[in-house]
Amino acid sequence: MNAYRLKPMAFPWPPMLYTAAIAGAFGLGRLIDLSMPARTQLMVSGFILLALALALMLWSMKSKIDAHVSPFGLRKRPTLMTTGPYRFTRNPIYLGYTLATIAAGLLSANPWFLLGALTAAIVTTQIAIRREEMLLLARYGIDYERYCRQVRRWL
Repeated sequence: MNAYRLKPMAFPWPPMLYTAAIAGAFGLGRLIDLSMPARTQLMVSGFILLALALALMLWSMKSKIDAHVSPFGLRKRPTLMTTGPYRFTRNPIYLGYTLATIAAGLLSANPWFLLGALTAAIVTTQIAIRREEMLLLARYGIDYERYCRQVRRWL
């Protein structure tokens, strides 16, 4: 595959993958009940994790808007996005999706959400992130290579 000829994905795979993971977790929870006992600590942890996930996603979008970049998609940018949460993770929005899915599992006391979050993260890496990385490498070259050495893909 020639990275210089790649175009950004036209279909938003990651949100659909996480939606499917959530639906699958609900469905599996009904078929095979592995419910954890609903404890206050579980609920509090779920709310905290959900708040962190939402804050991370909003911070990511705000950082893109502040840099005059569309918060959606990989449209042409004059410079590589390395500010805000992008200083700590190369995929803060996908990380936010993953944390929100785990939070839903804690809030619903359904451990299937953990499997769903892990599966969605792996498939997102294979389908979306690797393609995006090739695009960014073709677009920003050595700057992107340096950034990859300094900042992890997930955490």
